[in-house]
Parts: sequence; C-alpha cells; structure tokens
Amino acid sequence: MVLWLALNGLLLVSAYLLGSMPPGYWAGRLLKGIDIREHGSGSTGATNVLRTVGKAPALVVLLVDILKGAVAIAAVRWCYTVAEAQSLPLPTLDVAVWLPWMVTLVGMAALLGHSKSIFLGFTGGKSVATSLGVLLAMNWMVGAGTLAVFALVLAISRIVSLSSIAGAIAVSGFMMFTHQPLPYLLFGLLGGLYVILRHRANIQRLLAGSEPRLGQPVPNATASSLSETGE
Repeated sequence: MVLWLALNGLLLVSAYLLGSMPPGYWAGRLLKGIDIREHGSGSTGATNVLRTVGKAPALVVLLVDILKGAVAIAAVRWCYTVAEAQSLPLPTLDVAVWLPWMVTLVGMAALLGHSKSIFLGFTGGKSVATSLGVLLAMNWMVGAGTLAVFALVLAISRIVSLSSIAGAIAVSGFMMFTHQPLPYLLFGLLGGLYVILRHRANIQRLLAGSEPRLGQPVPNATASSLSETGE
C-alpha cells in the first residue's frame, strides 16, 4: 500500500512540475530578453507570446503547453499499465476504478502548475492550452469538441478569452454526451470552472466592451496584477 500511494504521489507532483514549465516565459527571455509577465496582458500563455514576441514562438509555446497536459495523462496510464503488469497493486485495489480518478487528479495538478508555476513565483497563464492537452489525452472526442467550440467562437468574435470561456463551459456537455466516467465529468466541471475563474479580469473587460480582439495590443500589466491579468 505504501508503494502504491508513493507512486500516486509521485505522479501528482510530477504533473504539477510538468505543468509549471513556462515555455512562454522562456520565449520572452531567450528571444526578446524580457519578462513577458511585465508586457502585454502579463500572462505567460501563447496569446500574450503572440502579442509580445511573435507568431512562430507563440505557436511553439501553444504546442508545448498542450503537450504538457497530454504527457501528464499519458504518464499516468503508462505507470498504471506497468504497475498492473508487475502486480504492484494489492488484490483489493481495482486499477480500472483508480485510473480515472488519478487521471482527473493529475490533470488538475497540471492545470494548477501552468497557472501557478513554482518556477515563476506561482504566477503563469490561464491553463487553457494545458487543459486542452489533458482533454485530448482523456478522450479525443471531448478534446476535439471543445477545440471546435473554441475555434468557432474565435472565428466569430476574434476574442481569445471569450473563446476560452466558451470552451470551458462546453466541455462538461461533451463529457456527458460521450458518457465519460464520473471522474472525467468532475474534471470537466472543476477544470472548466478553474479556467473561467482565471479569466476574471477578461470577463470584466468583456462586460465593459474593452477586451482586445486577436492581434490587438493591450496595456502592459502592472506588477500587482501579474497573476490576475488576461490571456
């Protein structure tokens, strides 16, 4: 039992650390010599990288952030497969029952790491791309449906934050429509709510009609609002 709990604890810590990797911050430092948290919206996400560093770096950051979520989930499934093959679990532990719960917990740990990175003083992005990676690894149909909602709203509104919020709301519906297990449904609810809460400042600007569209500049973030700024 101790070994089993240690494995799960290691997976959670690893997922948080993986999520904490800040490619957006690194892109700003390496390519522009800036702290991206002090420019644009203050976020380390791909949208702010697009505004402050460029298109190619933003695409790379987007892909890396998606991969962080997907790799975290893949690691859980691989470890559980190996553990089951080596008869690591006790006879009373059902891997089929534990696995969806651990996938959900690890997914949330990756989201938390992205938005509250230990490497950046617990600041970061909005966890949108990382949550997409988690969803695609959980169930590709749910991930693809969520991405489609994001893309549709973005095509109509040209506002990334609105598109992210729409995707966060839609994910629970896709979970139910595709009959996902309870832990995954809870991830859709809690993960979606977390992403929406991370967009509090964006929601205020949306209501005020001042949220920038894709490609438009935003006022530089202040030091006091680094962890609460836009996408």
